[in-house]
This record gives sequence, structure tokens and C-alpha cells, in this order.
Amino acid sequence: MPRSVNAVASRARRKKVLKLAKGYFGRRKNVWTVAKNAVEKGLVYAYRDRRQKKRNFRALWILRINAGARLHGMSYSQFMGAAKKAGIELNRKVLADLAMNHPEAFKAIVEKVK
Repeated sequence: MPRSVNAVASRARRKKVLKLAKGYFGRRKNVWTVAKNAVEKGLVYAYRDRRQKKRNFRALWILRINAGARLHGMSYSQFMGAAKKAGIELNRKVLADLAMNHPEAFKAIVEKVK
């Protein structure tokens, strides 16, 4: 009896990976073994960087709040501590946006927490 192989499923699996490799340079886009490795590595990076993006944005917001607070004679930690005591429940994303795009509104918040 001849050996049975599921060529349809194998080809579909390969096509799926090669479709994900579309746009890669050189053999990474059309050679199965090279593309498979490149796609797997790319998916690992994507998973990792979805988490890193959150950290990077938080760090950016903190930098912007710090810069805005220092214009009014406070450090970031002093400002955030005073904001907590004053009961201001704006998150870092909103505070950073105010510090950057609406300095007069941010100044009002700083004056309130001082």
C-alpha cells in the first residue's frame, strides 16, 4: 500500500508562513526554511514589543510630566505626590498631554497641587 501524505495541509501551512514573510528581503521571503525562521523570530519580537511599547510610553509620559513640572519649580516626584494628596486622579497619559499641548491647563493643575 502506498504511503499517504497530506500534501494539501502541508502546502497550506507553507503558504501561510510565506504569506507572513511577504516584504522580507532576499531569500527570507521565498525560501521555506529561511522564511520559517524569519517569521518565527518576527513573531517573537512582535510579542515582546507589544509589552515593551507599554513601558516605553509610560517612560515618555513621565519625561513630559517632569519637564512640565520643572518649568513651574517642582520635580516629577514632588508633583505626583502632591497630585495624589490633592485628589487629582488624572493618569500619566492625560497629564503628559496637558503638559505638552495645553501648558496653561497644566499650570493650573500645578498651582492647585502646590
